[in-house]
Amino acid sequence: MATTKILVVDDEEIVCLSCYRILKEEGYEVQTCLSAREGLQLLAEDHFDLAIVDLKMPGMDGLELLQAIKVDHPHIPVIMITGFSTVESAVEAMKAGAYDYLPKPFTPDQVALVVKKALDNRSMMLENLYLRGELQSKYRFENIVGSSQKMQDLYRLIARVAPTNSTVLITGESGTGKELIARALHYNSLRKDRQFIPVDCAVLSENLLESELFGHVKGSFTGAIVTKPGLFEVADGGTLFLDEIGNISLAMQSKLLRFIQEREFTPVGGTKMTKVDIRLIAATNKDLMEKIKEGTFREDLFYRLNIVPIHLPPLRERAEDIPLLAQHFLQKYRQEMGRALKKISPAAAEMLMRYSWPGNVRELENIMERVIIMTDEELIQPRHLPLSLQESPEGISLNIPKTSEELKDLKKHLRDKSVEEAERLFVLGALTRNDWNVTRSAKEVGMLRPNFQALMRKHNIRAEDRED
Repeated sequence: MATTKILVVDDEEIVCLSCYRILKEEGYEVQTCLSAREGLQLLAEDHFDLAIVDLKMPGMDGLELLQAIKVDHPHIPVIMITGFSTVESAVEAMKAGAYDYLPKPFTPDQVALVVKKALDNRSMMLENLYLRGELQSKYRFENIVGSSQKMQDLYRLIARVAPTNSTVLITGESGTGKELIARALHYNSLRKDRQFIPVDCAVLSENLLESELFGHVKGSFTGAIVTKPGLFEVADGGTLFLDEIGNISLAMQSKLLRFIQEREFTPVGGTKMTKVDIRLIAATNKDLMEKIKEGTFREDLFYRLNIVPIHLPPLRERAEDIPLLAQHFLQKYRQEMGRALKKISPAAAEMLMRYSWPGNVRELENIMERVIIMTDEELIQPRHLPLSLQESPEGISLNIPKTSEELKDLKKHLRDKSVEEAERLFVLGALTRNDWNVTRSAKEVGMLRPNFQALMRKHNIRAEDRED
C-alpha cells in the first residue's frame, strides 16, 4: 500500500524539523520547505495527501497558499499553523477552506491527532466521490444493453425524458429491468446528486405503505414510539420510485392522487402539511387499463402517472440482444468474482436465443452468474447451460387453420420444424458427448465426417476441428 505523503510549509526551520520528526514517527512520508512559492512548486511536481501550512510567512502568506491549493488540488486537506492563535485567525483560515488549525506551540499528540482526523475525512470524501461516480456510470442510459430497434428507440426516449421533471410510468413484464430504467432516468437528470428512493408497493400492507410514504408522528398507532419522516420527505429534491404501483389499494390510490396534485402530505397521526419537491416514477407489470375496467385502479390516478409512458419489451421480443446481454453479465460477474474472461460459443448463443425467457433479463443474468461460478473453460458451450435451455424447443406460434389446405400446410410446417429441431439436438448431443470433437462425434453417430459437418452448417453450429 502506498505511504501517505505530507507536505509541511513553514518559514521557521525548527517548526519544519519538529513536524518532520513527529510525522515520520507516525509512519508518514514527509517533505518540508521554507516558503509558500516553493510549496506550490513541490505540489505541482509530486503527489501529496495532506499539507500543513504556516499562516504567517514573508512574501506569499499561508492564506494565499491555501487558496491556491483549493483551486489546483481541491482534494488535499490543509492544516494551518499559527503562532497568533486568536479566534479571528482561526476563523479566517477555516473560512478560506482549511480543514483545521494548530496553534503554536503544539505537542506531538496534537499534531498526530489533527493529521489523522484530516486524512480520515479525506479518505471518506474520496470514497464517496468514487462511489457516486461508479453509481452514475452504472446507471448511464448508454449502459442499458441492447442494439435492437426497440432498445434504440428506448435510448432516445430516456435521453429526451431524463432531464425533465415529468412523471414517468414504466410498464413491462417481471424481470425486464424497470428499476434499472428508473435509476437511469434519475442519474441522467438534474436531480442526480440527490436521493433516489425505491419503494416496492407489492410487499407492504396498506397501513405500512402509508406510514412508509407519509411518515407518522409518535403515538399515532401501536408501535409508533418515535416520530418517523416518510419517504416523500426523505426524497425531497430527488426521485421516488414506486414499483408495482398496480398493487396498491383504492384508498391508498386516493391519497397518492392527492399528493401528486398538491405535492404536499400530512404524516399519519399529524396535522401539519409538509410540502416537498420530488420527481415521481412508477412501474407495474400489470395491465392498468384492464384494472381500470375491473374497478380496481383509479382512472384519474392512471392519467396522472402516465404523463410519459415507457414500455419495456420482454426479452423474447428482442432476441438479437440476448448474446450482448449474456456477454455483458459474464463480464460483470467475471470482474466481481475475479474469474478469467469467458466468451459464448455460437452454438450456445443460438441456444440462448431460442429460449423463451419467461423470467426475462433477470433470468438471463442469474444463468450467466451460475455459468461463471460453475464453468472453468474459457468458451461457454451448450453443455454448460441449464438443461431447461438445452431441452427447450423453439416456440412455434400457431394460427388455427380454417381450410383443409391450410391444415395440410400447417402439418408440413410442424413436421419440418420438428425434424429441424431433432437434427439440431442430435448434432449438439453428439458434440457435447465428445467434447466438441467433430471427428469423434461423426464416428460415434455412424456418419461420414463431411455429412456430419453439413448438418452442423445447416443449423449454424460451429466448433473447433480437433483431430485425434
